[in-house]
Amino acid sequence: MSTLSLQNEILSGCAGSEDTFFQTYLSSWSDSFGDLPEALPAKQSVWDHPGVAADSAVVESNLSTSFQLASFRFASSPHRGGWLFALPVTPCGVCLDDEAVRLGMSICVPHNCHCGSFVDAHGLHSFVCRKAPGKITRHHALVAGCSSLHLCRYPEL
Repeated sequence: MSTLSLQNEILSGCAGSEDTFFQTYLSSWSDSFGDLPEALPAKQSVWDHPGVAADSAVVESNLSTSFQLASFRFASSPHRGGWLFALPVTPCGVCLDDEAVRLGMSICVPHNCHCGSFVDAHGLHSFVCRKAPGKITRHHALVAGCSSLHLCRYPEL
């Protein structure tokens, strides 16, 4: 859409018919997602977002297990790749080896969540639990704990 004015300028001297595809697309988009904005968006992602959201809702509604739902929600989250940048801090217990991550090995002791659901050894319930405390909060608590250890007694951390 951002090149529409440039296209019109280039093609203004050419003999030819109107671009019916563009008008058909606008009509189809407005039928599916509502009124068009006053100024047509210049970014493709603005046009794609309503369709992607609708497709995601269809996929999510057809998932049958909590494992599938957790995997889908994690893959759809904004910071899904952030764990790749986490540094392993073995003294603080923050160290998953490559095998544990790749193979989906046990990462916690099975227990009951405060919401009442059972949490298996894979710990995936936290991705679907609406009452789960935020991952950011846990991260900051861990960083604060490691910092205090470093400042107080363990300078090697």
